[in-house]
Amino acid sequence: MEMLQKKAQELRCHIVSMIHQAKSGHPGGALSAADLVTALYWSEMDVRPQEPAWNERDRLILSKGHTCPVIYAALAMKGYYDLSVLATLRKMGSILQGHPDMKKTPGLDMTSGSLGQGLSVGVGMALGARANGWKSRVYVILGDGEIQEGQIWEAAMSASKYQLDNLVAIIDVNQLQVDGYCSDIMPVEPIDKKWEAFGWEVICADGHDMKDILNTFAKAREIKGKPVCIVARTVKGKGVDYMEGICDWHGMAPNDEQCQSALCQIRGGDAQ
Repeated sequence: MEMLQKKAQELRCHIVSMIHQAKSGHPGGALSAADLVTALYWSEMDVRPQEPAWNERDRLILSKGHTCPVIYAALAMKGYYDLSVLATLRKMGSILQGHPDMKKTPGLDMTSGSLGQGLSVGVGMALGARANGWKSRVYVILGDGEIQEGQIWEAAMSASKYQLDNLVAIIDVNQLQVDGYCSDIMPVEPIDKKWEAFGWEVICADGHDMKDILNTFAKAREIKGKPVCIVARTVKGKGVDYMEGICDWHGMAPNDEQCQSALCQIRGGDAQ
């Protein structure tokens, strides 16, 4: 547990540093998903960094692609490419663009960014894994603002129809989207009841409690005959007090002083 918490701390530091260096990016939703991504890459998923195209690997789709620094940092930490590459975020010619590009970045399973598409691709991947007899599991991270998209619900119906118990949707419920609170723009609650009505097994979790996250993934593996939706309650900008719950940090880079403050907070007082 302590190892995972340290990995999440390191992940958050990379997120802040990358976006600060790029002077552009989306820190709020990347930080809110950091604990979930940590649990996936260092506990839950079966992947091979030295063999990124291994057929029977588990797949992770970041459907809310604008928060890609959280995935880029995790992939570098896992050894898909050198950590030094993180400093090239959003630069011309970099393998780390502003939205994920699976043709450029080793370890990415889907090019994403246009919201609402990831779950449909996840359904296809889960069906493909089943057809090939692979043990692969497919995880799709969605934003709570993103599930306002109609395509999400078409995919949800398909996953239920085909009883895709190798598919897990993870909804990062941080309550905010680019223009404000989800509840003001287009209410999505009650999220759990809606997914249950579409035939999914729903498990609610604290998206920042590592023990709860791990227990939730363990429960998801026990579900047979239907897809699983994990409703993870999180805080936008988690770990940085001036970002937490503040809509402006959906897509804004910290300046030098803000970056140092954030790193100090994340590291518990040591900004070096």
